[in-house]
Amino acid sequence: MEIRVLKYFLMAAWEENIARAADLLHLIQSTLSRQLIQLEEEPGVILFGRSKHRITLTEDGIRRASSGAFVETAER
Repeated sequence: MEIRVLKYFLMAAWEENIARAADLLHLIQSTLSRQLIQLEEEPGVILFGRSKHRITLTEDGIRRASSGAFVETAER
């Protein structure tokens, strides 16, 4: 996974809203959505539970976010 995509994932997880995360990342919402869907397809797991106005991390998403935050911190 690229660090850039990891940052996208972590921002979406933190904000619990794809539109808001996309705005903070200076991306178009559809671009961020597409990146997150591709991220879920790689390991074949569902990282987010989606509702109309909010996303939440699944158990797999929580595990990925925990390890992802560690990797991002190590990269700095």
